[in-house]
Amino acid sequence: MRFRYSLTTRATPEQVFTAFTDFSERRLEVWRRTLDPAKYELRESGPGWAVAREGSAGTRIWVLLRYEWQPPGTVRWTLLDSDHCDAGRGEIRIAPGPDGGSRLDAEIDHHHPRGARGRAILLAQRLIGPVAFPRLWRSALDALAGPPG
Repeated sequence: MRFRYSLTTRATPEQVFTAFTDFSERRLEVWRRTLDPAKYELRESGPGWAVAREGSAGTRIWVLLRYEWQPPGTVRWTLLDSDHCDAGRGEIRIAPGPDGGSRLDAEIDHHHPRGARGRAILLAQRLIGPVAFPRLWRSALDALAGPPG
């Protein structure tokens, strides 16, 4: 299941990069609409990388991801484990937006589903992910930028 999408946000490239690479308690605040505190666990971290277990609120879905990043604007992850698929990766590229703010280009590729449940989850992600993910991410990132103005 591979899909790509782009979005723009009022947040600066620095704010966006920090939002995706900050694994402090602030991560739960920034991503409060998409990250379930009961599923979140930072397992390891170091300069330029982190391993975290994450999942969305209201679902039984979880993933264990190894994030790696390169300033100023590339964040990649590798799926280490999950409850629904055996392999995956993703990448976010952050650039200055045409009218200020930022532009994000994202690619997510999770595959090798585990059983019927895994196939259903990956199908749902492929169908709704390109619409839902940009909306949720834009909302969280625009909040970092503050009120429009």
